[in-house]
Amino acid sequence: MADLKTTYMGISLKNPIIAGATNLVSNRDNLKRMEDAGAAAIVYKSLFEEQIQLEKLEMDEGLSEYEDRNAEMVRLFPNMEHAGPSEHLMNLRLAKESVNIPVIASLNCIYHETWVEYAKLIEETGVHGLELNFYAVPKDFAVSGKAIIDQQIEFLKAIKNTVKIPVSVKLSPFYANPLHVIKQFDDSGADAVVLFNRYLQPDIDINSEEHINSFNASTQDENRLPLRFAGLLHGYLKSSICTSSGIHTSEDVIKMLLAGSDGVQVVSALYKNKIGYLAELIEGLDKWMNSKGYKTINDFKGKLSAKNSKDPYIYKRAQYIDILLKSSEIFKKYKLV
Repeated sequence: MADLKTTYMGISLKNPIIAGATNLVSNRDNLKRMEDAGAAAIVYKSLFEEQIQLEKLEMDEGLSEYEDRNAEMVRLFPNMEHAGPSEHLMNLRLAKESVNIPVIASLNCIYHETWVEYAKLIEETGVHGLELNFYAVPKDFAVSGKAIIDQQIEFLKAIKNTVKIPVSVKLSPFYANPLHVIKQFDDSGADAVVLFNRYLQPDIDINSEEHINSFNASTQDENRLPLRFAGLLHGYLKSSICTSSGIHTSEDVIKMLLAGSDGVQVVSALYKNKIGYLAELIEGLDKWMNSKGYKTINDFKGKLSAKNSKDPYIYKRAQYIDILLKSSEIFKKYKLV
């Protein structure tokens, strides 16, 4: 059997396959199933400050809805405050205590003070690391891209100065030059970068003519983008590289490692194939390594990165040029001729 051990954000892992942030972790039995199936680590679902604020507002409105009905009834309920992140932190602590593999927290906040405050509270739960979920959806015409990047880097630096656990950043691919931005996070102390944050997009029901919420699982085609950037980044960062989105098979895992990723996060594959599918991913990786004669992950990690590739343009050229030059082969494949 091959040695599948690797290191991610300074944490030793028994293999490179991580269960990404998902609501499946809300059930602690699922956490144990992930561990039993071979997950090297678990990213707990994100603590969203925006959700805490919404819950607080709803609670305040509910408590004050029937006040001031007459002069003698100014307040119907006693003074009560929302618990803030306490419930999430309690569940995070219980999750960490439920398994013997590393648990990494995930955090998304709005304000500088809250990023730092919540990061410190999360560290106190005993988790092994913290993933900053930089989920910035464009919504203000007046805010420049540089302002968003500068603010995110400021948050990272403040958190790194506050906590001692390793900190990763989960990033969007929608920067003008992701390589430049990722290098800035690397220089600012990020212990790992996660490629990429997969946004849930809005949808519309054309019959009711209303907006609807829909969950769309990733497809394998979506892993081409993180693969490209893992290949471009390998060998140029101090930070670990973790790829996410569209990783559904052991072949996908192997591709990411060959490109230069230190680890992968899987989510949609767990919803589609159940938690036990993690064992198949690990088994597939092990069989491939044995068939190739690789004893450790480092024997082939980054072998096909831009830095190590014989073709220096494979990750950089516009692939559609190749497609145009080989259009006759594509026509034959799809029986267009």
